[in-house]
Amino acid sequence: MRLIVGLGNPGPEYQWTPHNLGFLAVDEIANRASIHVERPEGKALVGLGKVAGEEVILAKPQTSMNLSGISVRDLLEKYELGPENLLVMWDERDLPWGMIRIAQNGRPGTHKGAKSVTSAMGTQEFARLRLGCGPDHPVGDLAAYVLRPMKKADLEVASEMVVEAGDAVEMILTQGIAAAMNKYNRRVPPAEQP
Repeated sequence: MRLIVGLGNPGPEYQWTPHNLGFLAVDEIANRASIHVERPEGKALVGLGKVAGEEVILAKPQTSMNLSGISVRDLLEKYELGPENLLVMWDERDLPWGMIRIAQNGRPGTHKGAKSVTSAMGTQEFARLRLGCGPDHPVGDLAAYVLRPMKKADLEVASEMVVEAGDAVEMILTQGIAAAMNKYNRRVPPAEQP
């Protein structure tokens, strides 16, 4: 069984912000597998079912983003799962819009939700899928940037990216994380010189 968690902030005011790309990715996976992510459990909304033939728990923590780790830890304990059974998805402002990155482990970077998960679990050894939402221009207040509603162009890219994330998660479940990393961890093309 695999626990697949998307990080985000609960509440309609955050639904279409870059900071909720993890929630949107869970919604995409749930829609494909006809899983209803609505049961309150472990300070999250959860849904159980099968994705790509594997039993999964899909979860959207209902704590604030910065306390997501409490929910992840509670769910792992409830289902008697270890970090090797966990996949966490979150928005990544250090990646350009539309790019996803998959890793078996690693530091949480500047993302407070990912830091919360790492802190609550006491390990960085869990799979993650990061969804790029980095600004293409200097931004003074990065917190405000990820909490603002997405514009139409961003929503279109986000929609394509969560579909790709859904494909990547299916590949992780069926072929393993190394295969998914080889396929989806593309390099950023160098900016064209004028």
